[in-house]
This record gives sequence, structure tokens and C-alpha cells, in this order.
Amino acid sequence: MNPIILITGATAGIGEACAHKFAANGYNLIITGRREERLNALKTNLENTYGVSVLTLCFDVRDKEAVNKAIAGLPEAWTAIDILLNNAGLALGRDSFEEADMDDWETMLDTNVNGLLYVTRAVLPFMTERKKGHIINLGSIAGKEVYEKGNVYCASKFAVDALSKSMRIDLMKYGIKVTAIHPGAVETEFSIVRFKGETVKAAAAYEGFIPLTAGDIADSIYYCAGLPPHVCINDLVITCLQQAGTYYFHKSGK
Repeated sequence: MNPIILITGATAGIGEACAHKFAANGYNLIITGRREERLNALKTNLENTYGVSVLTLCFDVRDKEAVNKAIAGLPEAWTAIDILLNNAGLALGRDSFEEADMDDWETMLDTNVNGLLYVTRAVLPFMTERKKGHIINLGSIAGKEVYEKGNVYCASKFAVDALSKSMRIDLMKYGIKVTAIHPGAVETEFSIVRFKGETVKAAAAYEGFIPLTAGDIADSIYYCAGLPPHVCINDLVITCLQQAGTYYFHKSGK
């Protein structure tokens, strides 16, 4: 039987790129997201293009009951999950701490931290029972260095970094790998979401340098997932050539 990967936030950006990368290499996929139409379109595309099987689960990772219900209701054939990719996440706003919208803070923490926790705990029994599996958490370079007006987004990704380290220690006894991937600037819908649809501001975030693509990160994730059973990449920070930290860029002039 084909190996199985579960990808949260699969309908756009890095999640969608990973869905294509793993499907192209013979994985069956469980794809999750909030937008049912996109999920169904992606399922059809993947199955028709790569000849794999795809199961869709439409839920918001912030909703603990919905997460538990969806995962508990998996058909038995789909419970042998080899890889969990905790990709769902977002940034909202780029404001100074004293001016930031607290609703944005709560959405980021509920999605980037609680959502990761809910999905991982729901999936883990399938892995601990088999004594195998690989959890890949999508962090950020913002989880390594704080930058101006990053405040709670940075805090949420620092939490992902800490949780990944903790999981790695606690789950070693089950033979479960844990990898944290920390991308720098990646041009996806990320900035459009962060700036709440202001496309000019979003585009300006990538001016003067060549950013990473979702496909670049998908390639790196697939590499980490394909290593021999005794090898685990614990922590991987990825930037484009013109970035050397959260606030160090070499930008070319126009």
C-alpha cells in the first residue's frame, strides 16, 4: 500500500505544493483545510494527475472538537498515517505591539499553536500504536529571531520551535521522528493574508530580492521525509540567497 501523508492547510501555498510533491512520488494523501471547494478541486487534480488516492477533511484546526471528530472518523485504511505535516498557519497584521489588533493575536495563537497541538494529539495514537511515524512542523525564521512589529506572530512560531523540540524528546521512545522546518521569505498568499488583501503592500514585501517559492520548501520537506529510518533532520532553517536572518537582506536596486 502507498504511504500516507496528512497535510493541514493544503489548499494553498506550501501545503498545496507539498500535496503535489508527495503525490508525484506515490503517496496517498489526507488533505485538510477550511475551504471545501478548494479541497475538492485539489483532490480531483491530484488523483487525475498522479493516480493516487486522496481523502479530504474540511475543518478549521482551531476547532478542537471538529479536529477530533474528523480524525477519529477516519476509515481504518487511512489511519496508518506515515507523515503528519502541520502546515496550517498564518500571520495577521504588521503592527507595533501597543497598536496591534488583539483579535489578530488570538487568531494567530489559536491557529499556529493550538491548531498544531489539536491535530498532533489526534493523529498521534495511530503513530504510537505502530511505533513509527514522522511529524513535520512548519515553523518560521520568525521562530528563531524576533523582528520589529512581528510580536505575536514571532511568539507563535517560537512556540512551534519549542514544541517541536519537546515532541522530539518525548516521542523518541516510540520511534517517531520530529522535524521542524523554518522558512524565511516565501512568496505565497502569506503576505496577502498578513496585510488583509492589500496586494500592493504584500508585493512590496518581496521587492529587491528573489524569494523562496512554495515548491522550494516542498522539495526540502520531501527530502527530510525520505531519509533512512535511522536518520532525522531535527531542525532546518531555509532562506533565499539574499536573506541572512529575519531582517538581513541584500536587495538589488531597480
